[in-house]
Parts: sequence; C-alpha cells; structure tokens
Amino acid sequence: MLKNNIMEIVKIILQIIVGFGILNVWLLRFNSKTSYRGGNAGNMKEEFQAYGLPEMMVYIVGFIKVVLAIALLGGIWLEYLVDPAAIGLSVMMLGAIIMHLKISDPFSKNIPAIIVLLMCIAIYFL
Repeated sequence: MLKNNIMEIVKIILQIIVGFGILNVWLLRFNSKTSYRGGNAGNMKEEFQAYGLPEMMVYIVGFIKVVLAIALLGGIWLEYLVDPAAIGLSVMMLGAIIMHLKISDPFSKNIPAIIVLLMCIAIYFL
C-alpha cells in the first residue's frame, strides 16, 4: 500500500513538472531566447523557421502542447486524462527531437525534449 502511494505521488509530481514546464515554454517564454532553441532562433517563431516549418505550425503545435499540458494537470483529479496526455506529449517530444536532428543541432539542444519524453513515459507506466 505504501509503495502504491509513493508511486502515485511520484506520478503527480511528474505531471506537475511536465504540465507547468510545457505551459512555461509556450505561454511565458514563447518570445524568449534560450540555449535550447533550434538553430540560432531567438524565439519560438524563429525556431520553427529554422526547422523549415510554416508559421501556422507554431500555433498548431503550441495549441496541441498547451491542451495536452492542461490535460496532464487536470489528470491529477480526472485520471482518465493522464494516459492520452502523456502519450500525446511523448509524440510531440519525439517530433521535437526529430526536428533538432533534422537541422543537425548539437545533442545539448535535445536534452529538454528527451527529459520530458522520459517523464511522460514514466507517467504513463506509473
């Protein structure tokens, strides 16, 4: 019983980290330069340009990630939201990794996507 409670607490903590992390990137740091942006991008729009994607994709991907992050957070109370959100964010993180590889970014730029991917996998299996 104690092991199950600890696993559930770990799962909730991961949901909070991933959910608020995604919201931070897409809502608060959208126009901020970070060392993890693809290519030499200074903001999210420039990053998608570096990947060769049309500007509309910024908003489509952003909408999907924000909805999935909110679902992951909502899953703390509504358990049925957790698995689809974790799977969806895992797919989005795989896409991010592929985009970094596409433009030959250094491995260090993949680290956030890899970490979020691993956390989403853990959430799913917990």
